[in-house]
Amino acid sequence: MHFLADKFSRRWFSFGLVAAPLAAACGVGAFAELAEADETPQFARWVVDKNDPPFGMTDTFHRNALAVPIAPFGLGEVELHDGPLKQSAEWNRNYMMRLSVDRLLHNFRVNAGLPSSAQPLGGWEAPGVELRGHFVGHYLSACGLMHASTGDQQIKGKGDQIVSGLAVCQKSLGSSGYLSAFPEELFERLDALKGVWAPFYTLHKIMAGLLDMHTQACNADVLLGVAKWVDAWTASKSPEHMQEILDNEFGAMNEVLYNLASVTGDDRWAVAGDRFTKTKFFNPLALRKDELRGLHANTHIPEVIGAARRYEISQDSRYCNVAEFFWETVVESRTYATGGSSNNEHWETRPCHLGVELEESSHHQECCCAYNMMKLSRHLYAWTAQTKYIDYYERNLFNHRLGTIQPETGLTSYFLSMTPGAWKTVATEDDTFWCCNGTALEEFSKLNDTIYFHDDHGVYVNLYVASVLHWKERGIRLKQSTVFPIEPRTSIVVDESTAEPWVLNLRIPSWTTLDAAISINGKLVEGIAAPGSYLSVKRVWKKGDRVEVQLPMQVRIETIPDNPTWKAFGYGPLILAGQFPATGLNDELLHTNQGPDVAKSPLNVPLIEGGNSALLTKIKAAGAPLFFSLETTRQTITLKPLYQSWERFAVYWKTA
Repeated sequence: MHFLADKFSRRWFSFGLVAAPLAAACGVGAFAELAEADETPQFARWVVDKNDPPFGMTDTFHRNALAVPIAPFGLGEVELHDGPLKQSAEWNRNYMMRLSVDRLLHNFRVNAGLPSSAQPLGGWEAPGVELRGHFVGHYLSACGLMHASTGDQQIKGKGDQIVSGLAVCQKSLGSSGYLSAFPEELFERLDALKGVWAPFYTLHKIMAGLLDMHTQACNADVLLGVAKWVDAWTASKSPEHMQEILDNEFGAMNEVLYNLASVTGDDRWAVAGDRFTKTKFFNPLALRKDELRGLHANTHIPEVIGAARRYEISQDSRYCNVAEFFWETVVESRTYATGGSSNNEHWETRPCHLGVELEESSHHQECCCAYNMMKLSRHLYAWTAQTKYIDYYERNLFNHRLGTIQPETGLTSYFLSMTPGAWKTVATEDDTFWCCNGTALEEFSKLNDTIYFHDDHGVYVNLYVASVLHWKERGIRLKQSTVFPIEPRTSIVVDESTAEPWVLNLRIPSWTTLDAAISINGKLVEGIAAPGSYLSVKRVWKKGDRVEVQLPMQVRIETIPDNPTWKAFGYGPLILAGQFPATGLNDELLHTNQGPDVAKSPLNVPLIEGGNSALLTKIKAAGAPLFFSLETTRQTITLKPLYQSWERFAVYWKTA
């Protein structure tokens, strides 16, 4: 990652190339005095409650798997049909197919002393970059997930080739099981608390990719060797020293080890996962204290996903408390209208001061943060089946995630800026490989994973997406036909069913109105559930039964709570963006920078006038689906969904 002129970027913040700032960011001691909202944010310190902290230096693992009340279907049980999700998945696949296996393996082979004539990749995968190898891990995850979702043998074949190549590299490196695209010397520097760029972060991506290839594509090579190396390396450190090591970004090492423990039934990996519990981060959260100010966002979100996974395999309520409160405080007090969070990759203020962060820079909402918050939401949803988690997931999906993959190319973004007049910066074909490009590979390989869930009694329809569900175990097959969100309706036909009654749970989103309507075989259902809940219909469903769902959308205004002079316009699950020509943008501004440097190409976005009621009267449907016009004192501006906006745009508007 590049070094920002006036503050630390994500990676430099995390790996401590300058001693004093790192001490301020991660040192123990009293929490720094909270500054006023308009003061320059200071890096955070943590309080450690020495009397009775929820988490100590060591922990004891006891397996006690949580029986979740609701669960996702397997990826192979849900098939996407034509629509924005399937289209994005195809763009992503095409990009993956354009990448050469030999180029992806080049750094691993060189590190293992093996010959390679491939042209090295650039950007964060360049031979001299310490994070090299991270994207390969994401690529493996995407291969496994895409194969599980679609049965794509070409994609599985590329993943298999990479795993086979990594097996050769691992063998060449010796018997310890170590495997990476960089030498073990980086871990020696980590052990010595010297400056190094997040070696466990990269190792997490590699291990997660190998695990996804194992669980989703039936390929078990290499993974256990790497896990044994991690176990041995971490076990050799004292608990106190391990906590110092965890000041360096480590991705979700805890999660991947807990997942491995779940898959293998071997508690050894869960014990190793517990060594990645960062106590000074978890303790305040377990006590429902938001001490996130100054923290790098996507260093810490994956750690909380690990906490959620630990709760699921142990039912240790401390980890549940961490995950639930973290989600609550980030979503309710640190999240923009589009669903994303962070500014300059950090949480720079205390809770409920988003207006300060909006105005401070144009680098909002790192895409990795959105991806990982969606992952966390799926865990929490499975514990309670509360629709608030799906409402949040849907908002992120249709605005942030679909809004950051470039049509046709499949190339993806790093930040999604909320600065008026911003644009979307996009990676290059083979000279970028930002972290967010890697998480995007995974995201767009599994877009079918949250449309439907199930419990013992029936099916939950969470997202209105053209798709087919085939619940083989129960003999149930549903086909959902829709052009949502272009039209606010969907049709669900029962293609197969059983003779026993079962429940169809239809999500009534929080954004719809009281005029939502559902009919079964042409007969209107009485007593529709309130927005933000499910309508549950239990009956003996028969082949050919048709359910029609109408979910009216209306334009609404969403303000920044601490500064309501900033307003955004929503329509159903969508956030609308004002459209402006892509003037003043060169290749550097579009592709080299991770986010839009609006100060280098300013755009005069007009103020809007009037209260909320008056503003709503100035927004008119513009003919084409999801297009609107906004009357301002200077001009008429076209509004359309942010995910369709690929010139310059404005999501938030300053009101006079």
